[in-house]
Amino acid sequence: MKISDILNSKKVTISFEVFPPKKQDAFDSVKNTAIQLSRLNPDFMSITYGAGGSTRSNTSNIASVIESCGTTALAHLTCIRLTKEELKNICADLKAKGIHNVLALRGDLPKDAVDGENLFPSGLYHASDLVPLLKEEGFCVGGACYPEGHPESSNRDSDIDNLKFKVETGADFLTTQMFFDNDMLYSFLYRLQSAGIHVPVLAGIMPITSSSQVSRMIDLSNAYVPRKLLAICDRFRNDNDAMMQAGIAYATDQIIDLISNGIRGIHIYTMNKPQIAEAIMKNIDSIVRAVNK
Repeated sequence: MKISDILNSKKVTISFEVFPPKKQDAFDSVKNTAIQLSRLNPDFMSITYGAGGSTRSNTSNIASVIESCGTTALAHLTCIRLTKEELKNICADLKAKGIHNVLALRGDLPKDAVDGENLFPSGLYHASDLVPLLKEEGFCVGGACYPEGHPESSNRDSDIDNLKFKVETGADFLTTQMFFDNDMLYSFLYRLQSAGIHVPVLAGIMPITSSSQVSRMIDLSNAYVPRKLLAICDRFRNDNDAMMQAGIAYATDQIIDLISNGIRGIHIYTMNKPQIAEAIMKNIDSIVRAVNK
């Protein structure tokens, strides 16, 4: 099923994200994680792109597992270090496995890149370049967005301009990078509306269940961390169970506030931890059912 149809058919959707194994011998563990998450009945699940080597195909393999569980899969795809022929071969593989949805990404610049290396042999330098190829292949296509601005953008206006171009090239929906202050999202959505960007936007929620995650998340996304969350991490940093419970509660509060304010898509970055996703789903299941009546 295409995600655009799912988004149009429900008032609120809940989706999960998992990442493929970095090593081939961990495939079964991630496969089991995907199966467990699927049993929680999300509207769809996304699988991030396994970069390079023998693990690259694990994105489509895990996506296939998700589809076999009866859950719609969203496969991530980047354009770094891939020729156009390789991209089309990946598309053919996805379609052969029954995958109808792709999240188009440029991808993070590799740390092992050498001077003079052509990182974009396909001639596709941005996600907005990849979107038309995916649309031609018949996929429903999503794109990424950053409520607090893309780390490489010179300013927020240029970031919105680039995002509008991505939508104009065919992106059907957008998924936000993680954020921890809902006001950041509301402000971002206002700017999107003002710029004439009207595709569905899924709010990316990352449950912080260990204090060490905070610094990693700041490095990855440059996200603002509210004082409330910092206090939680500081108070419970030495008690894993308490930190997990507090982190789940914080993410739950975010989601309830978002749904109450009319946000129609919640995308949970599960970090491959079904128990955390399950706890959040138990906290919001009646709320989601009430909204979707």
